[in-house]
Amino acid sequence: MDEVHKAQLNILFSAAWLRARISATLKPFGLTLEQFNVLRIIRGQREKLVPVKDISSRTIERSSNTTRIIDRLERKGLVERRPSARDGRERPVALRPAGLDLLEKIDSCWQKNNPHSAPWTSEDAETVNRLLDKMRG
Repeated sequence: MDEVHKAQLNILFSAAWLRARISATLKPFGLTLEQFNVLRIIRGQREKLVPVKDISSRTIERSSNTTRIIDRLERKGLVERRPSARDGRERPVALRPAGLDLLEKIDSCWQKNNPHSAPWTSEDAETVNRLLDKMRG
C-alpha cells in the first residue's frame, strides 16, 4: 500500500473516530451530531431566518433529512419555523433562545475540556486544514 492510499484510509478511520467522540460528548446535551450541525449552521447566520435548502446545502452529511432534523429540534424548543415574506411555501428557521443557550453550554464545555481535539498547535491545525483542502481540490 502506498502512502497516499494509507493517508486516505487514515482520514476515513480518523473521521469515524472523531464522529464517535463528538457524538458521545453531545449525548448528555440530548443532541445528535446532525442536530448539533444544524443548530450551528443556523447560529452562524446571525439571527437571520435560514431557508431549509440553505441549511441542507451546508450540512456535513448531505444525505441526512434536514427537514426531519429540524422537526426534532423544533419539538425540543430549540428552533422555530416562521412564515417567509417572499415565499408562502417556505418556512425558514430561526434559533430560539433555548437553542442559543444550549449551544453556549456546549461551547463552554468544549473550551474547558475539548473532547475531540488532538494535542495540536495552531500551526498543526493549519497544516491539516491546508492538506484536507488540497485533497478536496
